[in-house]
Amino acid sequence: MDKLIQEHRKRFGEFEVIDFVDEKQIESLRSDLDIDVPLELNWTWNYGSEVEELRRLYEKGKVNQWNAETDLEWELPVTKDDFLVNPETSLLAQATKLMGKDEATQKAAAFDETNYLLSQLLHGEQAALQLCGQLTNVCEKMDEKWYAASQVIDEARHIEAFSKFMQRKMGTIYPIGGTLKVLLDILLEADTAQKKTLGMQTLFEGMAVGIMDMMRTECRNPLLVETLRRVEQDEARHAAFGVLMMRRVVREASTEEKNEMEDWAFSILEALNANQQLDMLHALGPKYDIDPELITRAMLDLPNWATLNSMPYMHTVVPNLRNLGLITERTEEQWRKAGMMVDSEPGVKGVPVTTA
Repeated sequence: MDKLIQEHRKRFGEFEVIDFVDEKQIESLRSDLDIDVPLELNWTWNYGSEVEELRRLYEKGKVNQWNAETDLEWELPVTKDDFLVNPETSLLAQATKLMGKDEATQKAAAFDETNYLLSQLLHGEQAALQLCGQLTNVCEKMDEKWYAASQVIDEARHIEAFSKFMQRKMGTIYPIGGTLKVLLDILLEADTAQKKTLGMQTLFEGMAVGIMDMMRTECRNPLLVETLRRVEQDEARHAAFGVLMMRRVVREASTEEKNEMEDWAFSILEALNANQQLDMLHALGPKYDIDPELITRAMLDLPNWATLNSMPYMHTVVPNLRNLGLITERTEEQWRKAGMMVDSEPGVKGVPVTTA
Protein backbone atom coordinates (compact mmCIF):
# COMPACT_ATOMS: atom_id res chain seq x y z
CA MET A 1 0.00 0.00 0.00
CA ASP A 2 1.39 3.41 -0.96
CA LYS A 3 1.87 5.71 2.02
CA LEU A 4 0.75 9.32 2.05
CA ILE A 5 3.19 12.25 2.31
CA GLN A 6 6.07 9.98 1.33
CA GLU A 7 8.41 12.90 0.54
CA HIS A 8 8.48 13.98 4.19
CA ARG A 9 9.08 10.56 5.75
CA LYS A 10 12.20 9.42 7.59
CA ARG A 11 13.18 6.57 9.91
CA PHE A 12 13.45 6.95 13.67
CA GLY A 13 14.74 3.45 14.45
CA GLU A 14 12.00 0.99 13.48
CA PHE A 15 9.35 3.71 13.20
CA GLU A 16 8.72 5.83 10.13
CA VAL A 17 7.77 9.42 10.92
CA ILE A 18 6.44 12.33 8.87
CA ASP A 19 8.54 15.37 9.62
CA PHE A 20 7.96 18.76 7.98
CA VAL A 21 11.15 20.72 8.64
CA ASP A 22 11.22 23.25 5.79
CA GLU A 23 9.23 26.27 6.97
CA LYS A 24 8.99 27.60 3.40
CA GLN A 25 7.25 24.39 2.32
CA ILE A 26 4.86 24.61 5.26
CA GLU A 27 4.05 28.26 4.47
CA SER A 28 3.43 27.25 0.87
CA LEU A 29 0.93 24.64 2.05
CA ARG A 30 -0.81 27.14 4.32
CA SER A 31 -1.03 29.72 1.54
CA ASP A 32 -2.78 27.24 -0.77
CA LEU A 33 -6.30 28.42 0.06
CA ASP A 34 -8.09 27.50 -3.17
CA ILE A 35 -8.81 23.78 -3.43
CA ASP A 36 -10.13 22.34 -6.70
CA VAL A 37 -12.96 20.13 -5.50
CA PRO A 38 -14.86 17.82 -7.88
CA LEU A 39 -18.46 18.03 -6.71
CA GLU A 40 -21.70 16.46 -7.80
CA LEU A 41 -25.10 17.85 -6.96
CA ASN A 42 -28.01 15.50 -6.42
CA TRP A 43 -31.64 16.60 -6.40
CA THR A 44 -34.20 14.40 -4.66
CA TRP A 45 -37.97 14.76 -4.85
CA ASN A 46 -38.73 12.53 -1.88
CA TYR A 47 -39.24 14.85 1.10
CA GLY A 48 -40.42 12.11 3.40
CA SER A 49 -38.15 10.12 5.67
CA GLU A 50 -36.34 7.21 4.01
CA VAL A 51 -33.71 6.54 6.68
CA GLU A 52 -35.41 6.62 10.08
CA GLU A 53 -32.20 6.33 12.12
CA LEU A 54 -30.78 9.43 10.41
CA ARG A 55 -34.02 11.32 11.00
CA ARG A 56 -33.80 10.47 14.71
CA LEU A 57 -30.21 11.68 14.80
CA TYR A 58 -31.28 14.92 13.11
CA GLU A 59 -34.04 15.42 15.71
CA LYS A 60 -31.55 14.78 18.52
CA GLY A 61 -29.26 17.42 17.04
CA LYS A 62 -32.04 20.02 17.01
CA VAL A 63 -32.78 19.42 20.69
CA ASN A 64 -29.10 19.72 21.67
CA GLN A 65 -28.28 23.05 20.01
CA TRP A 66 -26.38 25.55 22.19
CA ASN A 67 -25.06 29.10 21.93
CA ALA A 68 -21.30 29.56 22.22
CA GLU A 69 -21.63 33.19 23.28
CA THR A 70 -24.29 32.85 25.98
CA ASP A 71 -24.02 29.25 27.22
CA LEU A 72 -20.33 29.40 28.18
CA GLU A 73 -19.16 31.33 31.25
CA TRP A 74 -16.62 33.58 29.56
CA GLU A 75 -15.89 35.44 32.80
CA LEU A 76 -14.08 32.36 34.18
CA PRO A 77 -10.30 32.95 34.21
CA VAL A 78 -7.67 31.10 32.17
CA THR A 79 -4.05 31.67 33.15
CA LYS A 80 -0.55 30.34 32.60
CA ASP A 81 -0.10 30.51 36.38
CA ASP A 82 -2.04 27.25 36.72
CA PHE A 83 -1.77 23.94 34.91
CA LEU A 84 -4.56 23.89 32.32
CA VAL A 85 -4.25 20.10 32.20
CA ASN A 86 -2.74 17.53 34.53
CA PRO A 87 1.00 17.91 33.92
CA GLU A 88 1.50 14.14 33.62
CA THR A 89 -0.47 14.24 30.35
CA SER A 90 1.49 17.13 28.81
CA LEU A 91 4.48 16.12 26.70
CA LEU A 92 6.09 19.55 27.02
CA ALA A 93 5.45 19.80 30.76
CA GLN A 94 7.15 16.45 31.29
CA ALA A 95 10.03 17.33 28.97
CA THR A 96 10.72 20.66 30.70
CA LYS A 97 10.49 18.98 34.10
CA LEU A 98 13.08 16.38 33.08
CA MET A 99 15.29 19.23 31.85
CA GLY A 100 15.19 20.74 35.35
CA LYS A 101 13.15 23.81 34.43
CA ASP A 102 11.05 25.44 37.13
CA GLU A 103 7.33 24.85 37.65
CA ALA A 104 6.36 28.17 36.07
CA THR A 105 8.07 27.06 32.86
CA GLN A 106 6.35 23.68 33.02
CA LYS A 107 2.96 25.40 33.38
CA ALA A 108 3.71 27.72 30.46
CA ALA A 109 4.80 24.78 28.31
CA ALA A 110 1.60 22.84 29.09
CA PHE A 111 -0.41 26.00 28.33
CA ASP A 112 1.27 26.41 24.94
CA GLU A 113 0.84 22.72 24.09
CA THR A 114 -2.88 22.89 24.89
CA ASN A 115 -3.16 26.07 22.82
CA TYR A 116 -1.47 24.38 19.87
CA LEU A 117 -3.73 21.33 20.07
CA LEU A 118 -6.86 23.51 20.30
CA SER A 119 -5.63 25.46 17.28
CA GLN A 120 -5.37 22.27 15.23
CA LEU A 121 -8.84 21.21 16.37
CA LEU A 122 -10.11 24.63 15.28
CA HIS A 123 -8.63 24.23 11.80
CA GLY A 124 -10.16 20.77 11.62
CA GLU A 125 -13.56 22.24 12.51
CA GLN A 126 -13.27 24.61 9.54
CA ALA A 127 -12.54 21.66 7.25
CA ALA A 128 -15.58 19.85 8.67
CA LEU A 129 -17.73 22.94 8.09
CA GLN A 130 -16.72 23.04 4.43
CA LEU A 131 -16.99 19.29 3.91
CA CYS A 132 -20.48 19.11 5.40
CA GLY A 133 -21.51 21.92 3.07
CA GLN A 134 -20.35 19.65 0.24
CA LEU A 135 -22.37 16.75 1.64
CA THR A 136 -25.60 18.71 1.45
CA ASN A 137 -25.04 18.65 -2.33
CA VAL A 138 -23.71 15.16 -2.91
CA CYS A 139 -25.99 13.18 -0.55
CA GLU A 140 -28.85 11.48 -2.38
CA LYS A 141 -31.50 11.16 0.35
CA MET A 142 -33.27 14.01 2.12
CA ASP A 143 -32.54 12.58 5.58
CA GLU A 144 -28.82 12.66 4.71
CA LYS A 145 -29.06 16.24 3.44
CA TRP A 146 -30.95 17.36 6.54
CA TYR A 147 -28.39 15.89 8.89
CA ALA A 148 -25.43 17.21 6.90
CA ALA A 149 -27.04 20.67 6.96
CA SER A 150 -27.52 20.48 10.72
CA GLN A 151 -23.86 19.58 11.12
CA VAL A 152 -22.86 22.72 9.20
CA ILE A 153 -24.30 24.90 11.98
CA ASP A 154 -22.69 22.63 14.61
CA GLU A 155 -19.28 23.15 13.00
CA ALA A 156 -19.80 26.92 12.74
CA ARG A 157 -20.55 26.96 16.48
CA HIS A 158 -17.42 24.92 17.23
CA ILE A 159 -15.29 27.35 15.22
CA GLU A 160 -16.87 30.21 17.14
CA ALA A 161 -16.33 28.56 20.53
CA PHE A 162 -12.70 27.52 19.98
CA SER A 163 -11.64 30.74 18.24
CA LYS A 164 -13.19 32.91 20.96
CA PHE A 165 -11.60 30.77 23.68
CA MET A 166 -8.14 31.19 22.17
CA GLN A 167 -8.55 34.85 21.25
CA ARG A 168 -10.07 35.88 24.58
CA LYS A 169 -8.31 33.53 26.98
CA MET A 170 -5.06 32.27 25.43
CA GLY A 171 -3.99 35.05 23.12
CA THR A 172 -2.79 32.90 20.22
CA ILE A 173 -4.16 30.79 17.38
CA TYR A 174 -1.32 28.71 15.97
CA PRO A 175 -1.18 28.06 12.21
CA ILE A 176 -2.22 24.69 10.87
CA GLY A 177 0.49 22.01 10.88
CA GLY A 178 1.79 20.71 7.57
CA THR A 179 0.62 17.11 8.06
CA LEU A 180 -2.90 18.12 9.04
CA LYS A 181 -3.22 20.56 6.11
CA VAL A 182 -2.28 17.86 3.59
CA LEU A 183 -4.71 15.32 5.07
CA LEU A 184 -7.63 17.74 5.35
CA ASP A 185 -7.11 18.82 1.74
CA ILE A 186 -7.28 15.14 0.72
CA LEU A 187 -10.65 14.81 2.44
CA LEU A 188 -11.99 18.02 0.92
CA GLU A 189 -10.84 16.88 -2.54
CA ALA A 190 -12.36 13.38 -2.19
CA ASP A 191 -14.53 12.68 -5.22
CA THR A 192 -17.38 10.69 -3.66
CA ALA A 193 -19.84 11.16 -0.80
CA GLN A 194 -18.66 7.83 0.60
CA LYS A 195 -15.02 8.94 0.87
CA LYS A 196 -15.99 12.29 2.34
CA THR A 197 -18.19 10.61 4.93
CA LEU A 198 -15.62 7.94 5.76
CA GLY A 199 -12.78 10.45 5.93
CA MET A 200 -14.36 13.27 7.90
CA GLN A 201 -17.25 11.82 9.89
CA THR A 202 -15.84 8.37 10.65
CA LEU A 203 -12.10 9.05 10.84
CA PHE A 204 -11.55 12.68 11.82
CA GLU A 205 -14.73 13.21 13.83
CA GLY A 206 -14.03 9.92 15.60
CA MET A 207 -10.51 11.12 16.38
CA ALA A 208 -11.90 14.43 17.63
CA VAL A 209 -14.22 12.61 20.04
CA GLY A 210 -11.30 10.61 21.43
CA ILE A 211 -8.93 13.58 21.73
CA MET A 212 -11.50 15.88 23.30
CA ASP A 213 -12.68 13.25 25.78
CA MET A 214 -9.11 12.58 26.91
CA MET A 215 -8.35 16.30 27.05
CA ARG A 216 -11.52 17.09 29.03
CA THR A 217 -10.81 14.28 31.50
CA GLU A 218 -7.35 15.69 32.24
CA CYS A 219 -8.33 19.37 32.13
CA ARG A 220 -8.23 21.53 35.28
CA ASN A 221 -9.91 24.67 33.92
CA PRO A 222 -13.73 24.83 34.25
CA LEU A 223 -14.29 26.97 31.14
CA LEU A 224 -12.23 24.70 28.92
CA VAL A 225 -13.88 21.61 30.43
CA GLU A 226 -17.35 22.93 29.60
CA THR A 227 -16.31 24.05 26.11
CA LEU A 228 -14.89 20.63 25.34
CA ARG A 229 -17.92 18.87 26.84
CA ARG A 230 -20.34 20.75 24.62
CA VAL A 231 -18.28 20.34 21.45
CA GLU A 232 -17.64 16.68 22.19
CA GLN A 233 -21.38 16.06 22.60
CA ASP A 234 -21.91 17.34 19.05
CA GLU A 235 -18.92 15.43 17.69
CA ALA A 236 -20.27 12.15 19.03
CA ARG A 237 -23.41 12.70 16.91
CA HIS A 238 -21.27 13.50 13.88
CA ALA A 239 -19.26 10.30 14.30
CA ALA A 240 -22.53 8.40 14.68
CA PHE A 241 -23.74 9.89 11.39
CA GLY A 242 -20.57 8.59 9.75
CA VAL A 243 -21.15 5.09 11.13
CA LEU A 244 -24.81 5.04 10.06
CA MET A 245 -23.95 6.25 6.56
CA MET A 246 -20.99 3.92 6.13
CA ARG A 247 -22.87 0.91 7.50
CA ARG A 248 -25.20 1.03 4.50
CA VAL A 249 -22.34 1.74 2.08
CA VAL A 250 -20.23 -1.19 3.33
CA ARG A 251 -23.21 -3.55 3.30
CA GLU A 252 -23.76 -2.89 -0.41
CA ALA A 253 -20.07 -2.79 -1.43
CA SER A 254 -18.16 -5.48 -3.30
CA THR A 255 -15.12 -7.12 -1.73
CA GLU A 256 -12.85 -4.97 -3.90
CA GLU A 257 -14.66 -1.79 -2.82
CA LYS A 258 -14.49 -2.79 0.85
CA ASN A 259 -10.76 -3.44 0.56
CA GLU A 260 -10.26 -0.04 -1.06
CA MET A 261 -12.14 1.72 1.76
CA GLU A 262 -10.26 -0.30 4.39
CA ASP A 263 -6.88 0.63 2.88
CA TRP A 264 -7.83 4.28 2.42
CA ALA A 265 -8.99 4.63 6.04
CA PHE A 266 -5.71 3.16 7.29
CA SER A 267 -3.59 5.35 4.99
CA ILE A 268 -5.22 8.56 6.27
CA LEU A 269 -4.81 7.75 9.96
CA GLU A 270 -1.38 6.16 9.52
CA ALA A 271 -0.14 9.48 8.09
CA LEU A 272 -1.71 11.42 10.97
CA ASN A 273 -0.09 9.02 13.43
CA ALA A 274 3.29 9.14 11.68
CA ASN A 275 3.71 12.81 12.53
CA GLN A 276 4.04 11.89 16.24
CA GLN A 277 3.47 15.54 17.30
CA LEU A 278 6.55 16.67 15.38
CA ASP A 279 4.64 19.61 13.90
CA MET A 280 3.87 20.81 17.44
CA LEU A 281 7.42 20.14 18.63
CA HIS A 282 8.94 22.15 15.78
CA ALA A 283 6.57 25.04 16.55
CA LEU A 284 7.11 25.10 20.32
CA GLY A 285 10.32 23.19 20.98
CA PRO A 286 12.75 26.08 20.38
CA LYS A 287 10.93 28.21 22.97
CA TYR A 288 11.79 25.64 25.65
CA ASP A 289 15.17 24.41 24.30
CA ILE A 290 13.58 21.10 23.32
CA ASP A 291 15.02 19.05 20.44
CA PRO A 292 11.99 17.65 18.53
CA GLU A 293 13.83 14.61 17.16
CA LEU A 294 15.38 13.75 20.52
CA ILE A 295 12.09 13.82 22.42
CA THR A 296 10.25 11.89 19.69
CA ARG A 297 12.86 9.15 19.68
CA ALA A 298 12.63 8.96 23.47
CA MET A 299 8.84 8.58 23.29
CA LEU A 300 9.08 5.85 20.67
CA ASP A 301 11.52 3.94 22.90
CA LEU A 302 9.13 3.82 25.87
CA PRO A 303 8.08 0.23 26.69
CA ASN A 304 4.41 1.31 26.91
CA TRP A 305 4.53 3.60 23.85
CA ALA A 306 1.93 1.63 21.88
CA THR A 307 -0.53 1.71 24.78
CA LEU A 308 -0.15 5.47 25.20
CA ASN A 309 -0.09 6.20 21.48
CA SER A 310 -3.18 4.11 20.67
CA MET A 311 -5.48 5.79 23.19
CA PRO A 312 -7.13 8.38 20.89
CA TYR A 313 -7.52 5.74 18.15
CA MET A 314 -8.90 3.04 20.44
CA HIS A 315 -11.43 5.44 22.00
CA THR A 316 -13.77 5.66 19.00
CA VAL A 317 -12.17 5.19 15.58
CA VAL A 318 -10.85 1.64 15.85
CA PRO A 319 -14.02 0.18 17.45
CA ASN A 320 -16.20 1.88 14.83
CA LEU A 321 -14.06 0.73 11.90
CA ARG A 322 -14.02 -2.79 13.27
CA ASN A 323 -17.81 -2.77 13.64
CA LEU A 324 -18.12 -1.54 10.06
CA GLY A 325 -15.83 -4.29 8.80
CA LEU A 326 -13.17 -1.79 7.72
CA ILE A 327 -10.48 -3.28 9.95
CA THR A 328 -10.09 -6.97 9.21
CA GLU A 329 -7.44 -9.66 9.55
CA ARG A 330 -6.07 -8.35 6.25
CA THR A 331 -5.02 -5.00 7.82
CA GLU A 332 -5.10 -5.48 11.59
CA GLU A 333 -1.38 -6.18 11.89
CA GLN A 334 -0.62 -2.87 10.15
CA TRP A 335 -2.63 -1.00 12.78
CA ARG A 336 -0.77 -2.79 15.56
CA LYS A 337 2.63 -2.21 13.97
CA ALA A 338 1.88 1.51 13.72
CA GLY A 339 0.97 1.62 17.43
CA MET A 340 -2.63 2.59 16.66
CA MET A 341 -4.25 -0.57 18.02
CA VAL A 342 -3.76 -2.65 21.13
CA ASP A 343 -6.00 -5.21 22.81
CA SER A 344 -9.10 -3.21 23.70
CA GLU A 345 -10.02 -2.49 27.29
CA PRO A 346 -13.45 -3.30 28.73
CA GLY A 347 -16.04 -0.67 27.88
CA VAL A 348 -14.32 0.57 24.70
CA LYS A 349 -17.05 0.22 22.09
CA GLY A 350 -16.96 3.31 19.91
CA VAL A 351 -19.87 5.65 19.23
CA PRO A 352 -23.18 4.34 20.64
CA VAL A 353 -25.16 4.91 17.45
CA THR A 354 -28.08 2.76 18.60
CA THR A 355 -29.03 5.47 21.10
CA ALA A 356 -29.35 8.12 18.41
